[in-house]
Amino acid sequence: MELLLHVLEHSLEDTIKLVPFLFVTYLAMEALEHSAGERVQAVVERSGKAGPVVGSLLGALPQCGFSAMAATLYAGRVVTVGTLVAVILSTSDEMVPVFLAHQEPPAHLLAIMAVKIVVGVAVGFAVDAALRAARRAGDGRVHIHELCERAHCHCDDEPADHGHGHGHDHSHAHGRWAIVRSAAVHTVQVGVWILAITFAFGLLIELVGTEALAAALANHPVRATFVAALVGLIPNCGASVAITELYLEGVLTTGPMLAGLLASGGVGLLVLWRTNASARQNVAITGFVYAVAVAVGLVFAALGVGQLG
Repeated sequence: MELLLHVLEHSLEDTIKLVPFLFVTYLAMEALEHSAGERVQAVVERSGKAGPVVGSLLGALPQCGFSAMAATLYAGRVVTVGTLVAVILSTSDEMVPVFLAHQEPPAHLLAIMAVKIVVGVAVGFAVDAALRAARRAGDGRVHIHELCERAHCHCDDEPADHGHGHGHDHSHAHGRWAIVRSAAVHTVQVGVWILAITFAFGLLIELVGTEALAAALANHPVRATFVAALVGLIPNCGASVAITELYLEGVLTTGPMLAGLLASGGVGLLVLWRTNASARQNVAITGFVYAVAVAVGLVFAALGVGQLG
């Protein structure tokens, strides 16, 4: 019992220090998404064959929900599968807030984001080119109507209120409050995950020892790469938080960390399974993302790449 309280106390201290940084970061992210969300979607829709480039660059931006939007656009065949894969591979999810909260050097964070973007662009273009060569790139038409019918979302209905008149100021104020509230919710959610992971990690160190833990993960990069990528597929912010925290603690090396973060595309894959009618396509895309993440992680592990940046 004394050991548990000791570890919990240190975990709380470490987590509380990160909360202000998390909140400020999420506040900026929510403001960005609130003000530019529709413009971002329009840019992706008009990107055409350059979709993987646009998708990777926008996916790397620290905003919430872009991978979910990309999955929905793919389900309606507005964007290509290459663009979707590029977005998922480049999506930073909770990596950026955790890095900023730990006050890591910006070059370190930017180097990881650059790798994810390059991988996303290269793989996205390769997928689209391969599908076009095999004449399996689709019929070239959007399928928004079919998507709406499956989701029963009444996309074609006219909105009852366009915000005219004296309600505009109220709506604007409500929008600002929604940004603050959403940022606070994200901060609490990720803070709880950091606390849980820090507590579990601290308890594990106390019981097993740092050297034994490093021997199980850091000294076995191949095994760690497969496991990290599998964890990354979990459609929950806790996955990327865990991978980032373990990397910053020195438990995961660069290869496994990249594998986990490449596979960690937020809720994109979850939304894909919800909105895309073809289960076979969903399985193929999920398996492909996992395979790419593992392959990149193994390459970096084989090259013995140390800390990026």
